[in-house]
Amino acid sequence: MSFPSPLTSEAEASGGRNVNVLVAVLAFTGIAVALVQTLIIPIIPHLPEYLHASAADAAWALTATLLCGAVATPVMGRLGDMYGKRRMLLIGVAVLVAGSLVCAFSESLTTMIVGRAMQGLANGVIPLGVSILRDEVPAEKLPVSTAVMLGSLGVGGALGLPASAMIADTFDWHVLFWTSAALGAVALLLVLLLVPESKARPGGRVDVPGALGMGIGLVCLLLGVSKGADWGWGSATTLGVFAVALIVLPSWGWFELRTPQPMVDLRTSSHPQVLFAHLAGIAFGFSLFALNLVLPQVLQLPKITGYGLGESLATAGLAMAPQGLVMMAVAPFSARVTRTRGPKTTLMIGAVVVGVGYLLIMVLMSATWTLILASCVVAMGVGFGYAALPTLVMDSVPASETAAANSLNTLMRSIGTTTSSAVAGVLLAHMTIDFHGVEVPSENGLRAVLAIGVGAATVALAVASFIPRRRPEAALPPANAIAEKVGLSPLPDID
Repeated sequence: MSFPSPLTSEAEASGGRNVNVLVAVLAFTGIAVALVQTLIIPIIPHLPEYLHASAADAAWALTATLLCGAVATPVMGRLGDMYGKRRMLLIGVAVLVAGSLVCAFSESLTTMIVGRAMQGLANGVIPLGVSILRDEVPAEKLPVSTAVMLGSLGVGGALGLPASAMIADTFDWHVLFWTSAALGAVALLLVLLLVPESKARPGGRVDVPGALGMGIGLVCLLLGVSKGADWGWGSATTLGVFAVALIVLPSWGWFELRTPQPMVDLRTSSHPQVLFAHLAGIAFGFSLFALNLVLPQVLQLPKITGYGLGESLATAGLAMAPQGLVMMAVAPFSARVTRTRGPKTTLMIGAVVVGVGYLLIMVLMSATWTLILASCVVAMGVGFGYAALPTLVMDSVPASETAAANSLNTLMRSIGTTTSSAVAGVLLAHMTIDFHGVEVPSENGLRAVLAIGVGAATVALAVASFIPRRRPEAALPPANAIAEKVGLSPLPDID
């Protein structure tokens, strides 16, 4: 085995078994969290009936998760750096379980929104898991471990839709949330027993004004983007929340730059590699949503439209499941590229593959199997891109800021996804056809959304090209990198 570095943790020195267990536990936790995002989708059309509310009000069951997740992700990351990543991971999963139980007992819109908001608070679990990997996994295994962890997002999201559709068709809708609570409870127990606490905890104080400012600014920004179509883009409410975001966010940035221990270290985020990784995260998040929006509609629209495939919801969900498996399957390949060529190359490959995948979808919409094949190409590119982003961030920030920086990158992807949802929604609302008295998206409208996905992938490629290329030393194991810097021979491998 390799000669252990003095900088490695006890888990590293004890062999690969502990590392494999750690990665498996964190990946399972990621799957449990990702399932929450798609869990509610099959019952959205029925929520007004279940909760005795209007369709517009019932939509807050989705919006509440989005808003709370956006605010909680960077805050949990910073608290994880300060007080322990495992501790915050446990809190996040515990809140997920509690929120699932609230939803499982809910019979009204208010309790459902409360429960869904609590589930959204668990979004910070994913970047915390990636940051724990940096602390506990040997350098040579970190790229593949990170790729597997990020691949769990795809697995959870892709498997969640067909599984929740079948559960909703077979059982009472509350069973969806009992299932989520059970998975969360298992993840909580596994983390408690098998995930070590990081020893790198610098402490410090909580930047309460920074957290409040960031929360208010993000909520207003995402609220305007996600609800603007419902309220009207020119309405006083929409313009008002955008105005608040425009005032609060720059003021928050000015304050954070002058705070000794800020909630988000903007100076670190301005490092070229980190900055462009965040911008690429927005572009990838923007591009990914186009697939999730177009694919189910093409699969479920009636064949008589001329471009729909007439599949059921359950079949459409099963057709999307391979995407998550592909994201997980490409983890070793993306890690190999990262080790040999650097994360910049991995990110650029991902952007190219995503763009090619969308072009394939545009010409392969006539059959279910061809659509699945083309969507898997997009998923492959997303797997490469998502695996590269945290590596780019972690290469450029100190260990004491890993969780906060990764959480901010996750937030950037969420902002891209939310913005994409709003843009695509506006586009499809104006490009429709009349189908037996019902307005449905036109074929040109769906193709236009796919074209936007290609454009977003192109932007991600352009942004990635500006990322400084990593020096070869950075790819070495920590002990050898240190040895070369001080003029010593590299440490030998011991078989």
